[in-house]
Amino acid sequence: MRTALLTWDYPPAPSGLSTAAREIAESLGEAGADVTVFTLDRTGCERVGGVTVMGLALPNGGALARLRRWGSAGHLAAPLAFRRAVRAVHARKPFDIVEAPNWYAPGLLLAGHRDLPLVTRNSTPAALSRGVASSMRDRFDGWTADALERRQARGSAGLIANTAEHGAVIAQAYGLSGRQPSAVIGLSLPPEIAAGARAAAYPEGNDPIRLLFVGRAEARKGFDALIGAAAILADEPGSREHAPFVLDLVGVSEADLPADLPAAARACIRARGRVSTEVLKTAYAEAHAVVAPSRYESFGLVYQEALAYGRPVVACAEDASARAFVGVPGAGPLAREATGPALADALRPFLADTALLRSYRVRALAAAGRFTRAALGRETLDLYASAIAAGRIGTSGS
Repeated sequence: MRTALLTWDYPPAPSGLSTAAREIAESLGEAGADVTVFTLDRTGCERVGGVTVMGLALPNGGALARLRRWGSAGHLAAPLAFRRAVRAVHARKPFDIVEAPNWYAPGLLLAGHRDLPLVTRNSTPAALSRGVASSMRDRFDGWTADALERRQARGSAGLIANTAEHGAVIAQAYGLSGRQPSAVIGLSLPPEIAAGARAAAYPEGNDPIRLLFVGRAEARKGFDALIGAAAILADEPGSREHAPFVLDLVGVSEADLPADLPAAARACIRARGRVSTEVLKTAYAEAHAVVAPSRYESFGLVYQEALAYGRPVVACAEDASARAFVGVPGAGPLAREATGPALADALRPFLADTALLRSYRVRALAAAGRFTRAALGRETLDLYASAIAAGRIGTSGS
């Protein structure tokens, strides 16, 4: 099967969408598919990891780059670029199918075409990652993004969700009919993360306890709850002169920290910004536990990464993926809600009892390795085949 995969960025770009795109592409390649990745974060064409990567970065001063700056209309720049590039390659050597993420609808203008079916793999909708719009322009911009995502999903020949709960959220958010072929397919971990996890011993010593957060400084990730918990714990009796923990923030810069963050909490926090894969591996290896208090995750790669390293995960019961991947195997405690006090209650026992940490570590290791590239590639190709078949039936019926 010859597949085109659309993505906003691709490794070495350090983002969740980038990591997922590479896992999808290389798992398909390992399953026997001929995969071409189209990405907006670079120019040129290269062969990497058994797949062809074509860069579509919009040139400065070009028509699409100018369009991208025009508020809501700018959301069409990327779909136009992707359609032009995919159609050009398709004309020379046809693809069987195209896959795109739902995030800001990059495959919008390829949806609904019988000669080239589009499958949408849904991550978190843009609406669930935005803060409260501060202006009418921002509200209209958000409304446009939501409408484009909904239109792409409805025009897709097939749909993929990361978990069953996530699929239900997507169906409701986009008003889907349920008639399209669909599948629930979990994501695998990059081989270098898995290899690093197998080689990583648990850190010796516990002075201080090292906590790790990996993600963006946004409400969906529970960042406000994390900072609130850090402020509470750092200011408790016994922690004023010597902090009992260090909180490493990967993906968060100093500028993301609240201006009014108390000095005691700031002394415990290291904002490390975006980091390379090697630095991320080191951060996991040095951590005693991973704190991931997301309110919502479509899948939660950070949960899977933490479990692979055998690191207990402190998550939030508000997130269905956390309940399934952390709560069910007992790989860590779940805060009852994404608030500073609730998260502090979940974290406090770790700071007083390292034996508890190690008991959670055993269960975290037992829960690791649930999702593999072999399953990801095989299940994705099965969904592709269903989407192609459904398209043929629709064409013959018309």
